[in-house]
Amino acid sequence: RYAFPDIELFVKAGSDGESIGNCPFSQRLFMILWLKGVIFNVTTVDLKRKPVDLQNLAPGTNPPFMTFNGEVKTDVNKIEEFLEDKLKPPRYPRLSAKYPDSSSAGNDVFAKFSAYIKNARKDANENLEKALLKALKRLNDYLNTPLPDEVDAESTEDITISNRKFLDGEELTLADCNLLPKLHIIKIVAKKYRGFEIPTEFTGVWRYLNNAYAKDEFTNTCPADREIEFAYLDVAKRMKK
Repeated sequence: RYAFPDIELFVKAGSDGESIGNCPFSQRLFMILWLKGVIFNVTTVDLKRKPVDLQNLAPGTNPPFMTFNGEVKTDVNKIEEFLEDKLKPPRYPRLSAKYPDSSSAGNDVFAKFSAYIKNARKDANENLEKALLKALKRLNDYLNTPLPDEVDAESTEDITISNRKFLDGEELTLADCNLLPKLHIIKIVAKKYRGFEIPTEFTGVWRYLNNAYAKDEFTNTCPADREIEFAYLDVAKRMKK
């Protein structure tokens, strides 16, 4: 009989100090632990009134961070590697992507979105929007290109468009835990503050998002839309002439 590890995840709290706040890194770790099927506790941390015991636990660190059998872990990428290494088959599923490109697809989308949303100059808006569209198109192309294991050498049918659910196939992987929280933020914030919507012709991106919205591991770890909008209230610069 295995003893379950004692895991506590600390995530950023929302504006009420209690609910889940807007933080793609917090959501990424929340999703990973959920997908691993391990028992864990989640504590939301109000950054305005950080409790003393938490300051002592991880001095100078903002969430997300985690304790694993009492040991504090603070670096998101290292936590991901640690969990994949510690919580492994046969007991826990492996979450690493099979294809390396799945982990880098969409890598620059969030950076392009950030530049676009923080820009206040009208004359620069068009080029920044184009850069965001280009990054989204690259992601869309990846999602619509069949993966090697979708292409059956024996089959006479030629699969030209992928209809897989997620970046790396039919199941959520670490790649999705990283990208989906960011993509969701882009969808909410760009529409609210720039009237920008992900174009409907990006069928791969929409198929991907809709499949994600059908998964509890994603929707139940998402902050409320208003929390995401609130987080960008001062970040989304108003356009000047």
